[in-house]
Amino acid sequence: MLQPRQAPDAYRKAFLQALDQNSSQTTSKTRLLAAMGLFRFQRSQKVVQTRILRLNLAGQAIDWLTWEEAVCIYSRDLVVWTLGDRVRQVLGGICRRTGNRSVVDLPSIIACGGEQLARPRSNYPLNNPTLFARDRHVCMYCAREFDANQLTRDHIQPVSRAGADRWENVVAACRRCNQHKANCTPEEANMQLVALPFQPNNAEYLALLNSRRIRGDQMEFLRSQFSKNSRLL
Repeated sequence: MLQPRQAPDAYRKAFLQALDQNSSQTTSKTRLLAAMGLFRFQRSQKVVQTRILRLNLAGQAIDWLTWEEAVCIYSRDLVVWTLGDRVRQVLGGICRRTGNRSVVDLPSIIACGGEQLARPRSNYPLNNPTLFARDRHVCMYCAREFDANQLTRDHIQPVSRAGADRWENVVAACRRCNQHKANCTPEEANMQLVALPFQPNNAEYLALLNSRRIRGDQMEFLRSQFSKNSRLL
């Protein structure tokens, strides 16, 4: 298996600078692989549920991978360069000729090649976990922070009045504020939004999608691709 090289200097320099500047903020392939006898996880190592950030060769964030998916990509020699710390070590079989066991060290960020350049997605599914993460679990009317189970999705322009269920028309709202607003617009209910809704770009969406498990080095990389005026910075 070919060993991927390190990230290009430009990406690596920017990545390390971001880590230095924000150090205070850094905090079903399994069955297939098992059946093939290719890989097994080292028993003595602590299980880490971190997902691996996949990039294209241009350094654009594409998706989150499980460790099984990342191993499959490694086995196809599609990993071209990497960033970040090792998050998991996977042991393979023993070579009859050399007696050596194959080992795959999985870093937190991998850039993948292929016949075609993978393109970042342009449509970002709207769901409550990512919506609440976008609004930082704060009710956009009373400005108080809540747990996810105490928040609701509020349509600024009510759906019953031709309001669309899209990023630009929805905010996180506590149950009390949502019930008070009812079938009105904020103006009609004499309620003011504390922040305007927005559709996240690709990097922002990936950060929101994995907000509970994202690593500091992954977040720093994604931040470099956030919108200039993003509330997530």
